[in-house]
Amino acid sequence: MSDMYPELDDRLMRFIRAQHMFFVATACAEGYINLSPKGMDSLRIVERKRVLWLNLTGSGNETAGHVLDNGRMTLMFCSFTRQPLILRLYGQARTVHPRDEDWEMLYAEFDEWTGARQVFDMQIELVQTSCGYAVPHYSFESERETLTAWAEKRGRDGIEKYWQDRNARTLNGFPTDI
Repeated sequence: MSDMYPELDDRLMRFIRAQHMFFVATACAEGYINLSPKGMDSLRIVERKRVLWLNLTGSGNETAGHVLDNGRMTLMFCSFTRQPLILRLYGQARTVHPRDEDWEMLYAEFDEWTGARQVFDMQIELVQTSCGYAVPHYSFESERETLTAWAEKRGRDGIEKYWQDRNARTLNGFPTDI
């Protein structure tokens, strides 16, 4: 019930663009595995084997620590509508921070966000689809405004202080390079 592909095709790219939510999974060789839901128009398909994900400031920064350790990343998309499908992208990612030379070029792919923390640039190694027959039907209501309001209230200086206070290490104490 699953198929594997070396890259995204037009059908799968349309599927990704239609999703309001996706999931990011990363892990170091030791310690906790991180799995997080994401939304807010934060993903871009750059090429058939490359995607960008804009990471907004949140309570933790596990993904950055894990990618710094080994680069492994999995993105998962689920259909919650009539046509069942689960799509996973497996690959190697690198973290691009606002201080990095290619930040402006990559960040230009997205709307401006006060809480923009990193862009993850992922090279896709394997694309896998599976049936999704057990995924329930849900309908999209709206994006939450909470994270945007939280970041705007703090301003850029407050966000950067938050990074140092709360985002510099993973749950297992690994550095995030923020």
